[in-house]
Amino acid sequence: QVQLVESGGGLVQAGGSLRLSCAASGRFFSSYAMGWFRQVPGKEREIVAATNWSGGQTFYVDSVKGRFTISRDNAKNAGYLQMDSLKPEDTAVYYCAADRSPYIRSVSDYADRGGMDWWGKGTLVTVSS
Repeated sequence: QVQLVESGGGLVQAGGSLRLSCAASGRFFSSYAMGWFRQVPGKEREIVAATNWSGGQTFYVDSVKGRFTISRDNAKNAGYLQMDSLKPEDTAVYYCAADRSPYIRSVSDYADRGGMDWWGKGTLVTVSS
């Protein structure tokens, strides 16, 4: 069992930066892939970024490539999402999630909240123009 708690959301102006953190409980977090998702009202939750168990492999959705960086510190049971050059369209609730598999899945597997076994409750990011 894994419990995930996000922090670091808030209000930022366009062009600014935020760093989201995900604190994980559970002995085996370091064995699991993890990811960050986001959701706006009326839309499906979408994958933003994912990393494998070691952090050595990463995936980013096209809209955040070059602006966001996913990382993890297994010694601290933590994951992070550094968000730079934020845009108003990045405004959403951001969720941390973990997958029993150690590997990143195909993008289609993450649709409709698939591909992940545990979820945090989310943290709101608001980017003003």
